[in-house]
Amino acid sequence: MRKTCPYLKTVLLTCALVFLLGGCAAMSRWFGEEEEKTPEQLMTEAVEHMEKGRYEAAAEAFRKVKDRYPYSKFAVEAELKTADALFRQELYPEALDDYAEFERLHPKNRHIPYVIFQKGMCHFLQVSTVDRDQTHSRLAREEFERLVKRFPRDLHARKARLKIRQCIINLAEYELYVARFYMKSGHFRAAVGRFRHLLETYPDLGQYREALKSMGVCLRKLAEAQEKS
Repeated sequence: MRKTCPYLKTVLLTCALVFLLGGCAAMSRWFGEEEEKTPEQLMTEAVEHMEKGRYEAAAEAFRKVKDRYPYSKFAVEAELKTADALFRQELYPEALDDYAEFERLHPKNRHIPYVIFQKGMCHFLQVSTVDRDQTHSRLAREEFERLVKRFPRDLHARKARLKIRQCIINLAEYELYVARFYMKSGHFRAAVGRFRHLLETYPDLGQYREALKSMGVCLRKLAEAQEKS
């Protein structure tokens, strides 16, 4: 039997190895396995998605930067941009969590005024109609007031001041709505408590006259009921 030349064996082995590696790469492409991208490439891809309004794809790309390259120069920016992409999708609870996490991890970052403003907006944009619970108005007001207190001259603080006024209007209108409800239902003592709270807690935004007049009616009803008893 003819013996194979050692040199020929080496050549054949090398060719087989090259073929095998090339085949694996081809199979990866065929089966859709993603090639490893650099953080720069992922950031470029994510920004392009944001600019074109593909916010879900943008959020996914920003997350890849955070998860795969946590020590790269793009990681912190990717954290913030992930929250922005969620915000653009109107996923406000999820965006709020990411903004809060960013502030917790990077309290000295130069974007913190923006982050606090966005946290307020995540609550503000979840505010429902005046007949619904106004927890989000209260929480939004707290964030906006915190921003104004910490960064009074920041551009976002100016915008926050306008939002604070709207939050107060929402809260005052809700109190007035609840007080009216109690009054119409004949729960005059509860109505008086709500009207009084409204007058003592919120500045006059046009509700004082009605609140005072209605509270007077409730007090008169209570006095009449006491006289009859």
